[in-house]
Amino acid sequence: MKKVLVTGASGQLGRCFQKITSEYPELKFKSLDSSELDITDENLLQQIFSAEKPDYCINCAAYTNVEKAEDDKETAFKINAEGVKKLAEVCKTAGTVLIHFSTDYVFDGKASEPYQETDKVNPINVYGASKLKGEEYIRQILDKYFIFRTSWLYSEFGHNFFNTILKKAEEGASLNITTNQIGTPTNANDLANFVLQLINEENTHFGLYHYSNTGEATWFDFAKAILDLAGKSKEVDINKSGYYKTRAKRPVFSVLNKNKLQQNLRKPVLNWRDSLEDLITNRSRKFK
Repeated sequence: MKKVLVTGASGQLGRCFQKITSEYPELKFKSLDSSELDITDENLLQQIFSAEKPDYCINCAAYTNVEKAEDDKETAFKINAEGVKKLAEVCKTAGTVLIHFSTDYVFDGKASEPYQETDKVNPINVYGASKLKGEEYIRQILDKYFIFRTSWLYSEFGHNFFNTILKKAEEGASLNITTNQIGTPTNANDLANFVLQLINEENTHFGLYHYSNTGEATWFDFAKAILDLAGKSKEVDINKSGYYKTRAKRPVFSVLNKNKLQQNLRKPVLNWRDSLEDLITNRSRKFK
């Protein structure tokens, strides 16, 4: 039985993993949140890895507040870069395969075609820079790893665009949503399932991959689809906005090319609209 350690288990992605662990009885899970395992604490990392002896570590621990990172660069890099470095080092010593998640924000958004793994990186905000540094540490330290760059993650858990739009609909709010950024909404449940299937079959095509749902959208497209599929379009006045001012710069275009993923890992990936519809209409969810 393979042992799987999940860090950052109380975050959005971590909760998606926890939800489906029972579907993989052949895997033994140990899920720890940041209060139980701080990945920047080298001694604690060593203690837990020594006790658990995990075959795989799924790292969901991250600093994800893109706006706040602009004023809190030190913390963002401490967690997303230095913490990841420590985690990679302990994985190397323990012989553990590290599965880590990065972001489309490692790119500057100036491309006109979906980004490939080999394309030049050039983050334009602190969050993207901190995540890129974490990637670099993993690739320097480890041979056996999976890094998945993903984009526009959402789920029924936690604070994200999906839940925010549903909450605004309940409040009858008027929304102005930007059409100035193009990317791909990605259901975090799909990503969690993808990773556990990968572990279950002991796939060894290690490396850096792009994972998102397929297709592309603006934030306005995404918001409109959420409202339409949830049957709440009539409850909200939603308008297109060309520009939305934020503290952190965002890439204008950040669609990810998934050819390498399909060639090496050979698993189906849903279109973003289909996955959104699945989350809203075909599953019994409690939106929080």
